[in-house]
Parts: sequence; structure tokens; C-alpha cells
Amino acid sequence: MTPLIAIAAEAAEQRSAEVTDWAGRLGWVVGLLLFVAFVYWLMRQGWKWRGSLQSDLPGLPTAPPAPGEARLTLSGRYHGSTTAGQWLDRIVAHGLGTRSRVELTLTDAGIEVVRPGANDFFLPAAVLRGARLDKGIAGKVLAEDGLLIITWEHGGKLLDSGFRSDRAAEHTAWVEALNSMNAVTTTTEGIAR
Repeated sequence: MTPLIAIAAEAAEQRSAEVTDWAGRLGWVVGLLLFVAFVYWLMRQGWKWRGSLQSDLPGLPTAPPAPGEARLTLSGRYHGSTTAGQWLDRIVAHGLGTRSRVELTLTDAGIEVVRPGANDFFLPAAVLRGARLDKGIAGKVLAEDGLLIITWEHGGKLLDSGFRSDRAAEHTAWVEALNSMNAVTTTTEGIAR
């Protein structure tokens, strides 16, 4: 009978599995959420700080009432603007750092940039400095020649703006058209990557 008593005593000592410590888990989840919120807040503050550093840039020009007949159009994505030749130095002032859908229209007067949900702007022909195909701009890297980069002058500063057409074959026509315009002087601002 001793083995039976030992089995009974052992069965009495066995307990059910520990119940989850909800207070401890909840504390970890709340702590993690607070950490993520703090990191997001720091990123937002950095974006605002960068915008205040670039506050010397004047407001973006708007399209004239009658810009003329469209020579080329492009539908695609706007990936942002950077200081010319510095593909990682993003410009965020005046909404230039906001990615969005884009509709570009090239006329003899310049380029009309229409961005649903973001600031539209106009690049007069006099400020255009060149165009090229490249593989990257701040925050976006694609295959070789995957981006149309338009170099333009604004507030005494050269800027590169990156666009990607829904039909990438259109990029070459844009580069040729922009570089052949009388007001455009071809530049070699890009850096080898």
C-alpha cells in the first residue's frame, strides 16, 4: 500500500499550470507601445527640425493661368526632392519631402506638378537645369535608370526632384525633351553610386 500512498501524495502535490501573469504582460505591452510612440515622436521632431533649417527656401511657384499646350504628360509617383548632387539630403520645406501620386505636364512655359493630397507647384522653364535617369533619391532606390531626376533652381539653390512614371519607357522622352529645351543647360550634378 505504500506505493499507492506515494502516488496519491504525488498527485496531491501536482498543481495546475501557472495562470498567465496578465499584469506583467500588460506592463510589457504598454512599455513597448510607449517606446514606439517615443521613437515616432523623435522622428517627427527631426522632420520638423529639417524643415526649419530649410525655411530660407521661398514658397513654391504656382502654374500660370494658361501654361500652353502640353508637349508631354506623365502619371506616376513623386519620390521627393534633394539638394542637387546630394541624393540623401532630403528637402522637406513647403511639402517637397512628401511622397505622393503625381501628374506632370511639360509645356513651353515649364512643368506643372499636380500632386493629389500634397502641394502642387510649377517649375518655370527658366529654372530648369537638366534631367537625367538615375537609380535613387532619398528614401527610394530602384533599378538602374528607374527614376526621372529633374534638376531645377529654387531660391538660389539647385534641387533634384525624383519622379517615377507608371510606364518607365516614358522617362527617356522626358530627359530628351527637358535637355533640348532652350532654357535648359545640361548638368552633370549626379554622383556615381
